[in-house]
Amino acid sequence: MTRRNVIIIGAAGRDFHNFNTFFRDNGNYNVVAFTAAQIPDIDGRKYPGELAGKLYPDGIPIYPEENLAELIRSHKVNDCVFSYSDVTYQKVMSVGAVVNAAGASFILLGPDDTMLRSKKPVIAVCAVRTGCGKSQTSRRIIELLMARGLRVAAIRHPMPYGDLNAQKVQRFATLDDLAAHKCTVEEMEEYEPHVVRGNVIYAGVDYEAILRAAETDPDGCDVILWDGGNNDFPFIRPDLMITVADPHRAGHELGYYPGEITLRIADVIVINKIDSAAPEAIQMVRENIERVNPRATVIDGASPIRVDDLSVIKGKRVLVVEDGPTLTHGEMKIGAGIVAARKFGASELVDPRPFIKGKLNETFRLYPGIGTLLPAMGYGEQQLLDLEATINNTSCDSVIIATPIDLSRIIKIDKPSTRVYYDLQEIGFPNLSQVIDEFVRKYNL
Repeated sequence: MTRRNVIIIGAAGRDFHNFNTFFRDNGNYNVVAFTAAQIPDIDGRKYPGELAGKLYPDGIPIYPEENLAELIRSHKVNDCVFSYSDVTYQKVMSVGAVVNAAGASFILLGPDDTMLRSKKPVIAVCAVRTGCGKSQTSRRIIELLMARGLRVAAIRHPMPYGDLNAQKVQRFATLDDLAAHKCTVEEMEEYEPHVVRGNVIYAGVDYEAILRAAETDPDGCDVILWDGGNNDFPFIRPDLMITVADPHRAGHELGYYPGEITLRIADVIVINKIDSAAPEAIQMVRENIERVNPRATVIDGASPIRVDDLSVIKGKRVLVVEDGPTLTHGEMKIGAGIVAARKFGASELVDPRPFIKGKLNETFRLYPGIGTLLPAMGYGEQQLLDLEATINNTSCDSVIIATPIDLSRIIKIDKPSTRVYYDLQEIGFPNLSQVIDEFVRKYNL
């Protein structure tokens, strides 16, 4: 039987998982290449033979997505599998048009072909867009589970931007583990909040191996929590599916792939940030939930903010630094830093664009809608140096750091700065405590 030639269109995450679960040992297909997008400097690598299995002893090359049409023709490709997330339906079908115009079929793999099954009860937390508040929701659920005496192993959506072999299975239990695994800023922002709260978190490349390691964690495991990312649907089949929606981007829950999938398959939907969103936007989200998933339990949530030092903000010309992915492909125009600046009396939001250094120029070129915010880009050492230089070069009185980790711990900021913190706060009933109580009873935990 002739094997069908395949390209997996990805961004260092879902693409590798789709390969591992559907294609790795499948003799009906021949994966000739991955393509890479969204994340800088992840093309030009190779998915290593050690992870690719017996059908691919030499590994599989990774090319820029802009080479897709040429790769289809030169490799006589039959099928292209779209395998990344947080993109508009227009973007998905534009890529599909490139694929079809080059002669190949365009495929989207679904949950039944890609979800792993766990031996432990699983709670999945996902979101309709990047930056909805999924991570703070995950932390809240873990706190509720731990308060009930349960041991939680979190598994995070992948961010394998380095040595893929070394990142096959990663376990983070201490801050030292972050350094040992050479984590980027983006990785630290997701892993560190778990570690400092006292629960272990896993990530990496091979999620079958990751899941089995988490189930048998040396500190014990009663519940697996899937901490999703990039509005993707879970890699592990959940027993309880929780999706977070964001009224600051009302309507996006029905316009982005695969965020709408996470909305449709949710058992519980948290409408977050209702303390800072417009009432009509909140109502739009409610109506869209009712339209596509009326069976879901809907929880109202707020993201109250607190800061270390109000004097750094009040009356000052401030530079606001926010989470990088949230501002870039997440397309957020307002984050916790902006809310803090307005609430606590900043005199001016300083536009960083006249002061940008190095690779951050490329970020603003690719995402011109960022505006008067600075994304904390740190996918590599050079980006981190450029971020430091840009902050210190900006003509401002002080800096508001609204990232999930303290940037001043990893870069030198020569201006007064303060951190902004934000956690999920449920409003009224139903709430997550009730949801977790029901989950604990159902699975006799």
